[in-house]
Amino acid sequence: MKTLALIASLGFAATAHAADITVLATPAIREAYAELVPVFEKQTQHKVATTWVGTADLGKRLNGGEVFDAVICASNLLEELTDTGKLMAGSRSDVARSAVGVAVRTGAPKPELGSEDALKKTLLAAKSIGISTGPSGVYLNQLFQRMGVLDEIKPKFKVPPPGGMVAELVAKGEAEIGFQQVAELVNKPGVAFVGALPDSLQGITVFSGAVHGRSSEPDAARAFLRFIASPEHEALLGKHGLQLGSSLPY
Repeated sequence: MKTLALIASLGFAATAHAADITVLATPAIREAYAELVPVFEKQTQHKVATTWVGTADLGKRLNGGEVFDAVICASNLLEELTDTGKLMAGSRSDVARSAVGVAVRTGAPKPELGSEDALKKTLLAAKSIGISTGPSGVYLNQLFQRMGVLDEIKPKFKVPPPGGMVAELVAKGEAEIGFQQVAELVNKPGVAFVGALPDSLQGITVFSGAVHGRSSEPDAARAFLRFIASPEHEALLGKHGLQLGSSLPY
């Protein structure tokens, strides 16, 4: 009843028009999102079809002319796409925030991460380091450069394909230690989550959604984004290593 009340309060209870909503999204929110979509579909009769791609591919596909009703990605890219007219101005909903975390293979010793010196020692000692091409990878390259270790450790980087999971490299033993969004490391088979980077070294990514400027279902797409960004889902997000995107997502 609580979810039904939430949907009604946001103004998108089931209507005579059941829409098919297409979404293009990056994977960091995937597990939490997968729990929310069926609830939205059941209560609204809308259907949501989602395509998951890495950050670079998402930008390429939209800039190449592909159209989806809604797009979910890191907020900086979302703003770029809005500024260039691909996404509808004023339609943004901040879905979730994610910190950068660290994982090792199940059973492996957990490294010390509590300070910059500890992280530097861990990085220099590691034989291989998993890092992504997404927002966390971009941030980490900047962080490691600032720490003065990038040139030394970069040859040890193991990088999954765009949209791929660093956790899979760690689980297979291809990376001794892995860095990615916390939500992409927790509850993954074969890996032990060590923790998030300390606040002094942390880079938070906000994952946001917006309606495509050429969407055929803009009202339903906006309603869907508002639903998944609702504060009602704080506990569910936390289960998957995420925080609310904003205290005022609307």
